[in-house]
Amino acid sequence: MTITIPSTTTFAVHDPATTEVIAQVADGTAADARAAVDAAAAAFPAWAATPSRVRAEVLRRAFALIVADTEHLAALIHSENGKSLDDARAEVGYAAEFFRWFSEEAVRTEGSYGESPAGGTRTIVMHKPVGVAALVTPWNFPAAMATRKIAPALAAGCTVVLKPAAETPLTALAIAELLTAAGVPEGVVGVVPTTAPAEVVSTWLTDDRVRKVSFTGSTDVGKVLLKLAADRVLNSSMELGGNAPFVVTADADIEAAVAGAMIAKFRNAGQACTAANRFFVHEDVLDKFVASLGEAIEGLQVAPLISAKAVDGVTALVDEAVDAGARLTHRGSTDTGGWFYPATLLVDVHPGMRIAREEIFGPVVSVITWRDEQAMLAQANDSESGLAAYVYAGRLQDALRIAEGLEAGMVGVNRGVVSDPSTPFGGVKQSGIGREGAREGIREYQETQYFSVDWT
Repeated sequence: MTITIPSTTTFAVHDPATTEVIAQVADGTAADARAAVDAAAAAFPAWAATPSRVRAEVLRRAFALIVADTEHLAALIHSENGKSLDDARAEVGYAAEFFRWFSEEAVRTEGSYGESPAGGTRTIVMHKPVGVAALVTPWNFPAAMATRKIAPALAAGCTVVLKPAAETPLTALAIAELLTAAGVPEGVVGVVPTTAPAEVVSTWLTDDRVRKVSFTGSTDVGKVLLKLAADRVLNSSMELGGNAPFVVTADADIEAAVAGAMIAKFRNAGQACTAANRFFVHEDVLDKFVASLGEAIEGLQVAPLISAKAVDGVTALVDEAVDAGARLTHRGSTDTGGWFYPATLLVDVHPGMRIAREEIFGPVVSVITWRDEQAMLAQANDSESGLAAYVYAGRLQDALRIAEGLEAGMVGVNRGVVSDPSTPFGGVKQSGIGREGAREGIREYQETQYFSVDWT
């Protein structure tokens, strides 16, 4: 298949499970990026003036169309991302929910009216769409990362230009077609796939008509974009890297902890910013946890990684850890012919090892043993990242005390999942700025304005 935009060249999209080329997609340029902003800027006044109820109904139709198209979208995700069809279907359902949630938030146009404390004036506060928003999304959740940004932007009355990852552009293009079918006017959503992301995104961030940037990806790239945004004092949301700790206490339900670990670590082969990376297991339950998790891992065949480069990176981290004294105790099976890395369990990992300090982005469990709670929390928090964390404990009070002590924007308490469209997704420290989902999600695309009215 070939997807076309006004470009003269194309790039190949590969199936990571086979490395075969599955599509040719038009390769966007700076000119295409400017054209997308031209369309978004022209469409903005009418879309911003559209009654919120009308925008809400469009989003609600988008939700229904995505759900109805689940099998097609799941097949695209399976082909270009590599995750299993079951996981791909789950992602489609999650992605669709952002349109349903923000169709409901779109009509909650709360403001305020009141008297100035000093008297003599009345104050009216309202929220307005920020304008054209530039959205940049990663490859690991090609549907959900796009809808998590598009839905609140459209609900707020913004128009958007989206650059999906070059590894997974097909899903974003398919969602854009469904948005058109749902009634989104021409120009309101523009998608520019490209193999020159710096060229396309810098074109947007230096365009005075673009008033917002929302990026999900690595911390290093996020820092580059923030520097560009600083030149224009551009409204910025950043959902960056993670290095999530997974804490297991001495009285934790080990069966539940292992089940949670399998989700928190191996969903999408560990290629998630919320993936558990460092497993802090109390010494009293270490052997039981490792044996149980190891048994589950040995029966696991994970999805492929996104590229040969990704496989090389995970391999290097594991080899370096083993050379430094970590022990590889269990391994799962793996397929051949694609970019696969087997599910792997390492014990005797030291917090200073690179595998414990960097985001693995692969199916590797690194177990660190702990005895003292305060020392463990210090080690868990000794990271520039603070996106997600997980705690399994027998007593809820203990779990919440540890959760409060963890420097993370989101903590799964006795569960291995933290993402939900109704909750504020985001991190602290170098894991990002702003929140996606919940009421906070629509606020990221709004500016606050107030009127001071003479009342003498």
